[in-house]
Amino acid sequence: MHLTGLIDLFLEQPEVRRRIAQLSGGERPWAVVRSARPFFAAALARGWAGPVIFVTSRIKRSYDVSGQVPVWLDSPDAVYRFAEPAPHFFERAPWGDAAIRARLEALDALAVSDFSATSAFVVTSARALVQRTIPFSTFRRVTITIERGSVFAIDKLVARLVNLGYAPAGLVIEPGQFSRRGGVLDVFPVTAPFPVRLEFFDDEIDSLRQFDPATQRTIHHIDSIAITPAREALPELMPPVAAHLRAWFEQAENENVPRSDFDSLRAGGEFAVMEHYLPYVYTAPASLLDYAPSGTLVIIEDPDEFDLTLNELYTIADETRRRGIAAGLLPEDMPVPYVSREALDASLAAHTVITLRTGEEPDPWFSPGKRFGGQLKNAMSHMRTVMRDGGRAILVTQQTARVSDVWYQQGIERTLTTVNDLPISPEPGSAVLVNGTLQEGWTLDLAGGVDVLTDAELFGWGRPEQRRRRSPRAARPPESDYADWREGDYVVHVDYGIGQFAGLQHRTLGGVSREYLVVDYAGSDQVYVPIHHADRLSRYIGVDDKPPTIHRLGQQDWLKIAHRARKAAEDEARDLLQLYAARAAAHGFSFSEDSVLQHELEASFPYVETDDQLRALREVKADMEQAIPMDRLICGDVGYGKTEVALRAAFKAVADGKQVAVLVPTTILAQQHHETFSNRLTSMPVRVELMSRFRTKAAQTAVAAEIEKGDVDIVIGTHRILSDDIRFKNLGLVVIDEEQRFGVKQKEHFKKLRTQVDVLTLTATPIPRTLYMTLTGVRDISMIQTPPEERLPVITHTGQFDDALVRQAVLREMERGGQVFFVHNRIGSIDLVRMRLEDIVPEARVITAHGQMGERHLESVIAEFARGEYDILLSTAIIENGIDMPNVNTVIVDRADWFGLSQLYQIRGRVGRGAQQAYAYFFYDSGKLTHEAFARLETLAEHTKLGAGLQIAMRDLEIRGAGDILSTRQTGQVAAVGLTLYTQLLAQAVNHLKGNPDDTAGLAVSAPGMVIDLPIPAYLPDDWIPEMALRLQIYRRIGALSRVDDVNALRDELRDRFGLLPLAVDGLLFQIEVKLLAQRAGATGVQARDTMVRIKLPYLAEVNRDALAKRLGSGISVTRTAVEFDQDREGLWRLRLIDVLDQLHAERTTALAEMTGA
Repeated sequence: MHLTGLIDLFLEQPEVRRRIAQLSGGERPWAVVRSARPFFAAALARGWAGPVIFVTSRIKRSYDVSGQVPVWLDSPDAVYRFAEPAPHFFERAPWGDAAIRARLEALDALAVSDFSATSAFVVTSARALVQRTIPFSTFRRVTITIERGSVFAIDKLVARLVNLGYAPAGLVIEPGQFSRRGGVLDVFPVTAPFPVRLEFFDDEIDSLRQFDPATQRTIHHIDSIAITPAREALPELMPPVAAHLRAWFEQAENENVPRSDFDSLRAGGEFAVMEHYLPYVYTAPASLLDYAPSGTLVIIEDPDEFDLTLNELYTIADETRRRGIAAGLLPEDMPVPYVSREALDASLAAHTVITLRTGEEPDPWFSPGKRFGGQLKNAMSHMRTVMRDGGRAILVTQQTARVSDVWYQQGIERTLTTVNDLPISPEPGSAVLVNGTLQEGWTLDLAGGVDVLTDAELFGWGRPEQRRRRSPRAARPPESDYADWREGDYVVHVDYGIGQFAGLQHRTLGGVSREYLVVDYAGSDQVYVPIHHADRLSRYIGVDDKPPTIHRLGQQDWLKIAHRARKAAEDEARDLLQLYAARAAAHGFSFSEDSVLQHELEASFPYVETDDQLRALREVKADMEQAIPMDRLICGDVGYGKTEVALRAAFKAVADGKQVAVLVPTTILAQQHHETFSNRLTSMPVRVELMSRFRTKAAQTAVAAEIEKGDVDIVIGTHRILSDDIRFKNLGLVVIDEEQRFGVKQKEHFKKLRTQVDVLTLTATPIPRTLYMTLTGVRDISMIQTPPEERLPVITHTGQFDDALVRQAVLREMERGGQVFFVHNRIGSIDLVRMRLEDIVPEARVITAHGQMGERHLESVIAEFARGEYDILLSTAIIENGIDMPNVNTVIVDRADWFGLSQLYQIRGRVGRGAQQAYAYFFYDSGKLTHEAFARLETLAEHTKLGAGLQIAMRDLEIRGAGDILSTRQTGQVAAVGLTLYTQLLAQAVNHLKGNPDDTAGLAVSAPGMVIDLPIPAYLPDDWIPEMALRLQIYRRIGALSRVDDVNALRDELRDRFGLLPLAVDGLLFQIEVKLLAQRAGATGVQARDTMVRIKLPYLAEVNRDALAKRLGSGISVTRTAVEFDQDREGLWRLRLIDVLDQLHAERTTALAEMTGA
C-alpha cells in the first residue's frame, strides 16, 4: 500500500512550501499531532536534498514509525531502522544477528548517501542513537568493493572476510557467512538482500552472481558488490584487547566471569559477544550521527521525553556498571559503550535539527482523527459531510467490503472508490476506500480539508503496520534434511541392522577410486556402503536415552526384527487408512464462507500475521468448508501463533451455530486459553466458558446444563469436558492442544471424534520430515515455522548460581516495568528459596505457586501475578506449558540440571513473546553437574535462534512428534528399528494399501541386492567440496534420488553451486542414473568386467532370448542371467548402456501390459 498522492497534495500548499524552505541550521520546534508525524516526516524527506534521521524516545515507537513512513514515500526500500542491540549497556550478551544487520544496513546507507540516487530515511531510538559503533573512517576503509573482472588473490580475500567478522560455513544461508570451494567463493554481505557467488579463473573474478540461499541456485548475474563489515567490533582488532585484559581475566574471582572470552579475543576470530568489548577497540567514540553527511535533517520526536529517556539510560547504565565492577563481572576500567550527552549535542549541532512536539502551541495544519467507536453509519455520514464541503475523505481499512455495504445501504449517491494505492491525489469532494492498514488517522486543515481515517478511528482498535523492509528469512538449503549425521551416531542399514556411523573413506579397487559410507558393527565388523546404497542407511532415533544394541553381521536377529517392524507398520497403515476412509465416508458439516464478523475479528488481531499463520488459516478454513470432517494438525514452535489460528476456526464454527470444545492438558493452560478467547471475542456475540478444577462443582454443573441447552458457544477445559455428564447440543469443532500429553483413554476418545466432527490439533513439537511425508494424504498437517514480527531471540545465560547476577536480572526487569519467573522444581525447599530471593532482592515482591496448592489458591496466585501485584512468581515447572504473560520477559531456573532439554526449551519459551528483549538464566550446582546435564545446558545456550526447536533436541522432540500421530503400540517397533526406518516402512505400507506401490512419498529405498560396479571413478573430490559434513549430506541427497530427471537437475545444480564437475562427480551421477534405470528395468545389477558390460535380469530364463537380443540391436547377447555387450575403449559403452536400459524398461512395460490384458 502506497499513499504518495497525499504527499504531493501537501507539498503543493504554498504555506507548507514556504515553511520548509526556511529550514536551515538551529533547532526548530514544530507542533504536529502524533498520528500525523510519519506523514509529515515523509513530506519533509520528499522536499529535502539529503538523508533524514527520525529519532524517537522509545523503542516501540521507532518500530511504529519505520513501519508507517514507507507508505508515504516513493522509495520505501530507502527506509531503514537503526536498531538497538539486544543487551542493555554493560551487559555481556550477543547483540543479535538481526539488530547488527539492521544497524549496518543503516550505516551503509548513510555512508554511501553522497553517491546514491535515493536519500536514506533512518528511524532510530534514543538508546540506539547513543550506542557506540564502528568509526566511519574504519567502516569506509575496510569495506571491500568487488567487480567482475577484477583481480583478487582468493586466499587473501578469505582472510579479509574473516577480519571483517564473516564466519566460515559449509553452506551460505544467512548474512555474515562465507564458504570457499576451490575456485568458487560464496559470501552473504550483511547489507545485501542475497548472497553472491564469485567464480575465479586463476586470480580473476570470471563470474559474479547473486543466488537464492534456499536453493543455492543463481538468480542473476551482477557487475559489482560492496562487502561491508559483518560486525561492528572487528575481529582483527581484538588481540590488543586480550593483552590489555589478561590480568583481569587471570585474577577474576567470580566464577561467572567468561574466561573463554579471553581465548576468543586473543585468537582474533569472530565470536558471539564481541561487541561487548567494542569500547576497548575504538578509542574515539562514534555514533550514528558520525555517518550523517552534511545536509542531513534530524527530526527529534517529543524532545522533553527524549531528554528524560537519555537521563534514564545514563543513570541505569552507571548503576549497572557500578554493580558489575563490585561483583567482579566487569573490569574496573571498562569504558562506557555510549556517547556522552555533551558529545551527542555537539554532533547534533552539526546538522539541521527540528523537533516535533504537542501541547505548547496548537498544530496549525493537523488535528487527530475523529473517533466513531464502531458506529459505521456515523462514520459514513462524516465522510459524506467532508465530501459535501469540498474536502477529501480517505478511509484506510481491512474492512472494505463491510464499509462499502454500509455506504450504499445508506443510499449515498456518490461513488465510493476502492483502491490498493493512492499514487495521485484524490479529487476535491471525493471519498476513497483504501484496502490496507495504518495505525492512526488525522485531519489536514489545508487544501480544502483531508480526512484520513483508519480502523483505529472506525472501530476503536488499531493494528501494527506490516514491515515494508523484511530481514531475510533463514533459508533451508537443499541439504538441510540430511544434516543430522555425525561420526559415532547410531544408524540403521536396511539389510544389516543397527551400527555406528564411522565417517567417509576412499578406497581404490581395480584401479577405480570411490568413496564409501563406513558403518561399524559388533565384533569389529565393518560395512562399506557404496553411495548408490546410501538410501539404505538412516539415522537411528529411539524412544529413550538408552543406546541401542549394535547388531552383529551374519546373524538372523536383524531379519526377525525387520520382519516384525514391517508387519507392525502394515497394521498401523491399515488403521490409519481405515480412519481416513471412515472420515471420507462420514457426512460432516460444511461451514459457510467467512462472514463480515469473521473479517472484523481477524482485522482486530493486534499483531501482524506471519506468512505461515496465514497459510495455516487458509488450509483450516478450506477443510471446514468441506463436508468431510476435518482432521488437521497445526505444528508450530512455542509462541508462533497457533492459538490465534484455533480461535479464528472456533469463531467460524460459532458463526454457523455450532459449538466448540477446546481440550487442554492442564488447568493453568485452560485458564490461559479462557482469558485469551474471552479477551479476543469480547466484542463478538459469543459466550466462552471454562470447565476445569478451578471452577466449583456448582459452577461446573451449571455450565454443563447450559452446554446441553446450547447456551455456551465455546467451552475450554481439561479432560473434564470428555466426562459423560457433558453433552453438547450441537458440537461442530474440537480443538486439542498438545494431544501427546493426554492419556491413552483420552486419545482413543479423540480417535472416535475424528470421524464425527471437525478436529483441529495443536502441537509445539516439530514433526519429522519423514513422518510428515508419510502421512500426506492420510492426515493433514500445517507447519508454522516463521517467528512473529519483531520477535527477538532470548538471551540465554548458563552458569553457577550467582546472587549478584540474580539481583541484576531482577532489577533490570523491574526497572523496565516487567516481571520475572523464578523456577525451582522442588516443593519441599521452595519456601527456603523464597527466603533467599527476598534477601537477594528485598525490593521485589515474591509470590509462590506449585501444583499441590488448592485450586482456588493457585488460581488466585496466578491472577494476582498477572495483574502485576507481584514482581516475581516463584514456582515449580507448572509454568512450562500454557503461561502466556507478555509482561514477563525474564526467567530464572534454579538447578536447571534437574530438567530435560525439551522442558528447558518450553520454559524458555514462556518469555520473549513480544518485541521486548527477553532473558533466560539457567543456573546449576557445579559440584553435582553430570556430563549429560552440562551437555544439555550447553546445547540450549548455543541454540538461541528463533525456531530452534528442531535442532535443540532432535531425538526427544521427534519422538514426541511421532507420539502425536502414531499409536502408542508402535513404540516398541520404533525402538527396535529407529523412527526413520519405521516411517519408511510405514510409507511403503500406506502406498501399497492405497494401490500405489511405486510411489513411496519421496522415501524410496533402493532394491536389495542391486549392484552397480562400473570402471569409472565415483566420488566428490575433497578439493571440490572440502567440508566432510557437506560431502556426506550431498552423498545422501544423491543416494536418495528416485528419478532420472532429478539426477539431471542435480547435475545442473552442482555445476551452478560448485563450478565445473570433476570427472569423478560426473561418474558418480552416471552410476546413480544407471541404478535408477536398472531398477525401472527390473535388473538386479549392472557390472562392467573383462571388457563386457552385463545387466543382470532375473526373468531372462523365461523369455525368448534370441528375439530380445534382436530387438535390442546388433552387438547384444542375452544369456539366461544377463544382457551383455562389449565395453569399447572410446567410452561409447556408457551411452549404449543407457540406451539398452531404456529399451529393457520399454520391453518390461510392454510385457506387463500384455499379461494384464491392457
